[in-house]
Amino acid sequence: MVRTSKFAGRRRGTRIAVALSAPIALLLSATPLNAAPLPADQWTVPLSSVDDNDLNVAYAGDALALADPAWKRKPDQPISEGYLVVGERALSKPANRVTAELTANVPAGAAVDVDVRGHLGGEDWTEWTPAAAEPAVLSAPVTTVQVRIGLYTKDSAAAPSVSNVRLTADEGPQPRADVAAAPLTYKVFATREGLVGGTTANGHVIKSRDHFVALPSGRSLAPKNTGNYSVRVCKTDGTRCEYAPVWDVGPWNTKDDYWNPSATRQMWKNLPQGKPEAQAAYQDGYNGGRDEFGRKVGNPAGIDLADGTFWDGLKLSDNSWVNVSYLWTGSGPSGTVNTAGDPMNVRASASTTAAIKGLAANKAKVLIECYVEGETVTGTYGTSNIWNRIGPGHYISDTYVYTGSDNPIAPKCA
Repeated sequence: MVRTSKFAGRRRGTRIAVALSAPIALLLSATPLNAAPLPADQWTVPLSSVDDNDLNVAYAGDALALADPAWKRKPDQPISEGYLVVGERALSKPANRVTAELTANVPAGAAVDVDVRGHLGGEDWTEWTPAAAEPAVLSAPVTTVQVRIGLYTKDSAAAPSVSNVRLTADEGPQPRADVAAAPLTYKVFATREGLVGGTTANGHVIKSRDHFVALPSGRSLAPKNTGNYSVRVCKTDGTRCEYAPVWDVGPWNTKDDYWNPSATRQMWKNLPQGKPEAQAAYQDGYNGGRDEFGRKVGNPAGIDLADGTFWDGLKLSDNSWVNVSYLWTGSGPSGTVNTAGDPMNVRASASTTAAIKGLAANKAKVLIECYVEGETVTGTYGTSNIWNRIGPGHYISDTYVYTGSDNPIAPKCA
């Protein structure tokens, strides 16, 4: 049985940041209708390709705009937002640099972002990287890219619109060195997101006891119903963990990819790697104790947990410090959990009677360290006695993991 991805060919994207502070008129070279064909790796983004995987955007015949400029995902959110995630684009040759040119109307108090990401193979992608203010340099050469356009406004009467986006992919400077095999892990403060019935930044409607997390940067936002960017979040004593996709942006900030080094961190470059801006603001008075929107920071949170992740995955009763592994920063074999619904138990060994160490949420992308042979299980992908070790003492049946292969993709555990 060959495993094929349910999400092959689905639309994913990237974003470019424009500050929400001053009036801006982005009138870069649009492509006239009668222009000569573009080179193979230069193309115009189809702004009319809005569907139900996008968030609060509409195409009105000549421009992409917010469908409802007054709509906010969260009651206390200071901005209205919308995203268009565009289909994957195959390149004629490998490229690691993408440049965006756009024609847009961006009034004072509004912003337009264009981000891109590159497909690394399988379910792996680079982080979303801004591509308008300066070219986006990806972490490795790729032959498939995706674009995401974000629209933001603080004033519904001054909403932005975008009438043309042209992208160019080519070979730029050498990419950053490959990350270590182990994912980056930091101790941060976790808060419960709640907001059942609300909408996340990728368009997911939050369910009761849902399973996902929010991080304060759109660079790690997984497209709707995917887990390209997932985390392992654990109690500090390691007794409970959950593997969960990143489906929302927050808490507090939206451009604080604190897990990245200063050279690539989008904002707050003078903070130590691994320290969220909200933590620095709350504990040290950094930035006057305020977030990027000028709000007084009321806790040091660097991650929000959906209710199911909070209560069932980690069995927390209050906001707490946790250890978070940002799984896309690691390398090695990987697969996507597919239970068709509820999360699955993570076991201490290769048996359905072994101690439960936590949960793996549906659509979470996990790193596979090695495999063992254990109890025979029937799951989404047939019947097998193969179990994957996805973390220290963490095992899940291979029959619930999409890997693209009928055979183990990782070495046998010692």
